[in-house]
Amino acid sequence: MANHVHVILKQDVNKVGSAGELIRVKPGFARNYLLPRSLAVVATSSNVKQVEHERKLAVAAAAKLKSVAEGQAAQVQGLTVEIAAQAGEGDKLFGSVTSRDVADALKKRGIDIDRKHLELPEGALKALGEFEVTTKFGSGVNATFKVVVTRAG
Repeated sequence: MANHVHVILKQDVNKVGSAGELIRVKPGFARNYLLPRSLAVVATSSNVKQVEHERKLAVAAAAKLKSVAEGQAAQVQGLTVEIAAQAGEGDKLFGSVTSRDVADALKKRGIDIDRKHLELPEGALKALGEFEVTTKFGSGVNATFKVVVTRAG
């Protein structure tokens, strides 16, 4: 009887490995835990080829997402957005300018960015002035632009 069997993980398994990984495990662990729970498949040549094919597709999809994110970042990089808000003494705002307000201002310019991807300094802008805002597009692509909060009225 073999000391180890080769399996390909279908999902991440804590302290064992990540999805798509070819690992060696004891036969009892594979037979009693991994295979019945559909966490892994036995590593046959066809299964290995299937996993390699899926990995290539995932890499191609990630490259496509990154190129789309870089295109969006190029649109936003260096942009200046002006938002008018009510302010009181000491240039403090009545309320604040939130990521939703910044996303709406960008949308008026034809740039559609989810507000959850915007990082405002201190969470919200609470005074008049010029602020740097970072947008995270995913795939490690970020862009920075300026938001100028002016007095309304």
